[in-house]
Amino acid sequence: MIDDTRAKRNVAVLVAAQAFLGSQLPMMFVIGGLAGLQLSPNACLATLPISMIILGSMTTAPWLSPLMQKYGRRAGFVIGAAGGMMGASVCAYALTINSFLVFLLGSYMVGIYMSSQGFFRFAAADTASDAFRPKAISYVMAGGLISAIIGPQMVSFLSDGPDATVMRFFPVFIASMGLNLVGMLLFIFLDIPKPPVPTADSPRGRTRLELITSPRIAVAVICAMVSYALMNLVMTSTPLAVVGCGFAVADASNIVTGHVLAMFAPSFFTGHLIARFGVEKIMGLGIAILGAAGVVALQGVELGNFYVALILLGIGWNFGFIGATTMLTGAHAPHERGRMQGLNDLLVFGGVFIASLASGGLMNCAGSDAVTGWAAVNFAMIPFLTLAGGSLIWLVMRPRTETA
Repeated sequence: MIDDTRAKRNVAVLVAAQAFLGSQLPMMFVIGGLAGLQLSPNACLATLPISMIILGSMTTAPWLSPLMQKYGRRAGFVIGAAGGMMGASVCAYALTINSFLVFLLGSYMVGIYMSSQGFFRFAAADTASDAFRPKAISYVMAGGLISAIIGPQMVSFLSDGPDATVMRFFPVFIASMGLNLVGMLLFIFLDIPKPPVPTADSPRGRTRLELITSPRIAVAVICAMVSYALMNLVMTSTPLAVVGCGFAVADASNIVTGHVLAMFAPSFFTGHLIARFGVEKIMGLGIAILGAAGVVALQGVELGNFYVALILLGIGWNFGFIGATTMLTGAHAPHERGRMQGLNDLLVFGGVFIASLASGGLMNCAGSDAVTGWAAVNFAMIPFLTLAGGSLIWLVMRPRTETA
């Protein structure tokens, strides 16, 4: 019988890190566009701070993954927390001098943390058995439930008051610095062995081109890109749409809370569903639910529509992204993980970066008001859902020997 004691301990540490340290990302996604709207010289650039977070994550992944392959997961995660702390401090300073450019710099540095958090799910699989792997990934993702509560509610509490200037968000960034410090302490308890140092006789593995053209890896990356990019496209626009339709910042925070809860709550059983029904079926269900979110969002701009659409968006992301991660971890060898996981996150967050850039333009500049901008955001989902669904169907229809 395989002993997963070490894996379960690591999962517990990573769940705690996802819960507390991860709270800074919902905080940034709630206030990034709102602060950007007040700081930026053009409303079309309002969501650029969120795009800079994604850009920071995208450009960090290619060097952070090999660094962890060489020095271990703990080193990479501590670097990520340090980046998040520095980013929060720079953003806080930007508010005091009313500088959009400095705010963008701080947002980019927060992306260093976001990149490291993206590897939590892979770290959960490092010491897990084949049977425990999908559950380990799901449990770590479930830690986001607590961050879904802590993050947006801290925004509501810390930025609540009569002050309508951008300085109302200053306490939020101070709190974010504290969360990163907690994360650094948590990683002391992580017990993931460093990968063995390669020797002349060590297997070299496939090249990046060979890896990315493998059918299962290609489809896993496509589905991960689409799931994450579309989730970010819609979520980034949501606070702007909610406030633009006449509701309060507190309403936007509560809707984002519901969305992030929906992103992570299914994680308690997603791994079990994958083990029972197969990863392809769960990924397909996730893509279908993402489509349903867009349909609901296009039915109206009442609070109920926002809540239901964003909850469906979270569930669809969970099934699609965890499914894609599970498929990817089973499609490459351990000695290929530094190469493939960094490439995967470069591509995934590259797609998310483009989506976050498009989000502000679609929301603020594609229509005459918030209603038409919101509709444009949701119509933009259609071609990418078609791509993900088509690639998954293609994979399922191929002979099993070709997809292995």
